[in-house]
Amino acid sequence: MPKIWFQRWFARHNSWSMLYVLVLTLVVAYYNWIIGFLGFIGFAALLLITLAAERNFRAEMEAYLSTLGLRVKRAVDDAVTELPYGIVLYSDQRVIEWSNRYVEVLKGLKGEGSLVGERLEEVFPKLNLHKDKHLPIELEMGGRLLQVQVVAEERLIYFTDISEMAALRARYEGERMAVGIVVLDNLEESMQGLDDQQRAGLLAKVVAHLTEWAAENGILMKRLSSERQFMVMDVQTLKALEQTRFVVLDEVRELTMESKLPVTLSMGFAAGLESIVELGQLAQSSLDIALGRGGDQVAVRVGQRLSFYGGKSNAVEKRTRVRARVIAHALRDFIRQSDAVFIMGHRNPDTDSVGSAIGVLNACRMMETEAYIVLEESNPSIDRLVAELKKDELLWSRFISKQEALEMATDDSLVIVVDTHKASMVEEPRLLQATDRIVIIDHHRRGEEFISDAVLVYLEPYASSTAELVTELLQYIHNRLHLSVLESTALLAGITVDTKHFSLRTGSRTFDAASFLRRHGADTALIQRMLKEDLKEYIEKAEVIRHAEMYYDHIAIAVTEPGRKFSQLLIAQVADTLLNMTGVLASFVISERPDGYIAISARSLGQMNVQVVMERLGGGGHLTNAAVQLQCTLDEAEKQLKQVLAEIEAEEGLFE
Repeated sequence: MPKIWFQRWFARHNSWSMLYVLVLTLVVAYYNWIIGFLGFIGFAALLLITLAAERNFRAEMEAYLSTLGLRVKRAVDDAVTELPYGIVLYSDQRVIEWSNRYVEVLKGLKGEGSLVGERLEEVFPKLNLHKDKHLPIELEMGGRLLQVQVVAEERLIYFTDISEMAALRARYEGERMAVGIVVLDNLEESMQGLDDQQRAGLLAKVVAHLTEWAAENGILMKRLSSERQFMVMDVQTLKALEQTRFVVLDEVRELTMESKLPVTLSMGFAAGLESIVELGQLAQSSLDIALGRGGDQVAVRVGQRLSFYGGKSNAVEKRTRVRARVIAHALRDFIRQSDAVFIMGHRNPDTDSVGSAIGVLNACRMMETEAYIVLEESNPSIDRLVAELKKDELLWSRFISKQEALEMATDDSLVIVVDTHKASMVEEPRLLQATDRIVIIDHHRRGEEFISDAVLVYLEPYASSTAELVTELLQYIHNRLHLSVLESTALLAGITVDTKHFSLRTGSRTFDAASFLRRHGADTALIQRMLKEDLKEYIEKAEVIRHAEMYYDHIAIAVTEPGRKFSQLLIAQVADTLLNMTGVLASFVISERPDGYIAISARSLGQMNVQVVMERLGGGGHLTNAAVQLQCTLDEAEKQLKQVLAEIEAEEGLFE
């Protein structure tokens, strides 16, 4: 018993009282011994009674405390056992030593068994004790979602039921706002040649179908203009639309199939942000990407995730050249305001990249502005073109190395990027940091990676090549255009290579550009000599083709032998050759390049979007022409490609 409890009843005041009684008894006995004797008897009796009371108090207090301790221990044991939280103790060998009833109920024992003696891996197979012990783990068990906290030092595991919290969280995430913008991206082209009544009927048909689609999916749609709609929905609805792969794109295209050019839709969606303003900006950015990729598709941005749907049709060629004229005038002003212009294409440049760079160089010369083409070294795809350029000393003197460009660039310099829009793919990425004045001229479908701080962007996926775009710009950039034979030939060679001798991705403007270059002296015979194949390369291509196999009936996949390295040009040429085989609608060639990368070149005739396939592997390109470079083995690249093809086949089908 604690002394303080005893002192509360048998403290000094009792001792002094007893002493006082004893003194009084002695005084009385001094005067009268008989009364004093009786007093001593009374004092002794009082002392005995007090001591007995003390002993009883101690005994009762100890009995009370003992009972209280048992009750507290029993309450604690019951509380731990019946807690709405799971507790498991395990040994060094990961064998369960004790668990409370909550865990046993979750495992379905219902008081008829025990987990003691069982191994953790067998009872909780999804529990990974090798993860960071300080971070909670979510685990589904017994139909409930649990948050598991491992205290490794104590060999202790806590289980907390967060099912209701997870449900609330999912509901919150599902009910967050998402916005979208829909554009009829080729309305004007589709309606050319139609009278007012036909135009109104076609537009009403498309808008009515869109309105019906929005109502069926619980979307609030507000018309902004004749060709633009704004939509508001929740994230849950947006996810449901993604599950349908936005079939409304195909429905609208089929609905207007009888017109000369079917009307196509482009959509941009955004979700995952709290700010309405930022959501709207992100939706517009997504729409810009969808349009930059050629239209007839949907771009969905949720947080950091950017997904694309559709894109099964080729970009519609614009029938007017108003945009080309506006871009040409803007480019002319930028060139005039620069102290120097640096033109560069992508790494491992091809004929289109070099040809379009030469065309831009000609524009700078007409503006009397110092201009240079950044080219570090040649490669097999441009060796013959470079050999011809070296014969023209004046033109070849405009080609400089990457280091020279970095040393010469200033804040007032202009960097023009041709045939690519990805910063990671340009000849010298550091040159983009040397100035904030950047111009992009490209014909590839826009990807997620983009040089976002460009002052001027001319990206037209409908064009056959960048050389075609540059040729059109040259016609508006100066009244007195002069192109040398070699310059015209380089531009025409770029168009010829990218169109496979005018057999793919050609429109009326492609032939107009070719005709313009031919009038300015483009030498077609020289182009044929530059594009000739030698016998060794032809045999190598035949060897690669020999390993081709068919998948999904119409896809040819060729994988080269391990250890054999081929140039990017030869890999692409093999993919083109495979398309000429009967029954082949798409081809993929996988090979190791001299730089150690594994390259995949993809080609199709239009019934399959190979750009989507390559984007899932980290690459990009066009609907009919795409590629990717991987850092892995040939077997791993083949496995990844086939996995992506299987996923697309399961989601929406590989072919139209």
